[in-house]
Amino acid sequence: MMNNRNVLATLTLALACIGAMGVAGHANAADEPLRIGLIATYSGPYADYGRQFDAGIALYLKEHGGKIAGRKVEIIKKDTGGPAPDAAKRIAQELIVRDKASILTGLDFSPNAYAVGAIATQAKTPAIVMNAASSAITTSSPYVARLSFTVQQVTEPMAKYMLKQGVKEAYTVVADYAPGVDAETAFKKAFAAGGGKIAGELRTPMNNPDFSAYVQRIKDAKPQAVFFFFPSGVMPPAFLKVWKERGMEEAGIKLFATGEATDDSYLDATGDVALGLLTSHHYSYAHNSPKNQKFVKDFAAEFGGKLRPSYFAVTAYDAMEAIELALAKTKGDIAGDKVMEALRGMKFESPRGPVEIDPATRDIVQTVYIRRTERVKGELVNVEFDQFERVKDPAKEGK
Repeated sequence: MMNNRNVLATLTLALACIGAMGVAGHANAADEPLRIGLIATYSGPYADYGRQFDAGIALYLKEHGGKIAGRKVEIIKKDTGGPAPDAAKRIAQELIVRDKASILTGLDFSPNAYAVGAIATQAKTPAIVMNAASSAITTSSPYVARLSFTVQQVTEPMAKYMLKQGVKEAYTVVADYAPGVDAETAFKKAFAAGGGKIAGELRTPMNNPDFSAYVQRIKDAKPQAVFFFFPSGVMPPAFLKVWKERGMEEAGIKLFATGEATDDSYLDATGDVALGLLTSHHYSYAHNSPKNQKFVKDFAAEFGGKLRPSYFAVTAYDAMEAIELALAKTKGDIAGDKVMEALRGMKFESPRGPVEIDPATRDIVQTVYIRRTERVKGELVNVEFDQFERVKDPAKEGK
């Protein structure tokens, strides 16, 4: 039996051969299914990410008879169990070489997306990011495009909004990993550019942190406001609970965040500690547009009340639309270079609003909304009341 090193060496050699020949040859026949490799989290504390991806894809395919560009679609799902770049890299290799996937997608965590970018380049296989939000991901490979968002893209509008509301001093609290650093960097830059002062900054560990000491440190510093960023899931509710318990609102300290803090799929479980929180993000379940109203209605009909669509489901749905539109341009040719060229400059209407792919950066351009968490008709929702249109990733402005 070959050891893991030999297996990876064999896969790498196969990838080089695929890259040299071009991928059009193995999946361009109209009678073959379009194989899409979905790399996501299906186990552990972030398993909801994969479920949301699945739901968004399933809804799109149901609406289109299970086909994209006239071909049946085969979704090949693989579980990374969370942020696991080595596993993501190995899975991407296997999807291309063994499973004959023509397109890679999913990619919920940034470390995984960076790892897969190298494989996409080697095999000349398009990789469409459905969530990973670290700014530099699209610079890691010419075969990567993003349909989700960047942390900096949704952070900068919040800094500008806070300044408009007269907030002149803020403390930052972020998770200590690449997107958290992106959020901290973007907030500090935009806030300082508008005359704001950073009163202090904290980075917290990703693994089950106890926020008590962090919140007490902030309370002792008595800043005017706090901006925080944590990934969707377990961290935001834990932080908000301690925030309420320590009486931070009564102490006069205002709280702001990005939309991960009130992710629609976790909002009911987060509960009333989220009420009144102001966040900035690109999608809300309560977004008031005909496209989203239909999306939410169809989602409920398909999945019942068991699952509320979040920004993960919307991006998965949009990624299928982007693939459909790209293959319409290429007339069904799935060669990596042709698909990537077709994605550049693409525009369409999403349940979140108008979206486009920047032709220079292959990154998403979209509206970022300012929302308040409210209870409407008995359920917690993010109610949008302000917006910033056609927002690019600030880290790539001018490129």
